[in-house]
Amino acid sequence: MKLITAIIKPFKLDDVREALSELGVQGMTISEARGFGRQKGHTEQYRGADYVVDFIPKLRIEIAVSDHDVDRAIDGLCAAAYTGAIGDGKVFVLPLERVIRIRTQETGDGAI
Repeated sequence: MKLITAIIKPFKLDDVREALSELGVQGMTISEARGFGRQKGHTEQYRGADYVVDFIPKLRIEIAVSDHDVDRAIDGLCAAAYTGAIGDGKVFVLPLERVIRIRTQETGDGAI
């Protein structure tokens, strides 16, 4: 099992959710996040004054998937989140040692 964590642009959430649903991904966790990578923020104007936005708003998506679904989930997520512009995001894949569904005490792939 793997934990896929993706950082994406907020307006791409619906596209990513639809793409993953079509692939059979049954659940995900979404968190609002702020940060920067190579973008290093940007400057905006408000009421005539310039100010620097150091941390850009993003969404963090976390998905637990079976080992055999990892590549399909990553490919679908990347295709749906892609804009071609700087700041499209990142995907991180981590091993999951154990997953437990609290209600039924199922473990492993059955708990996902």
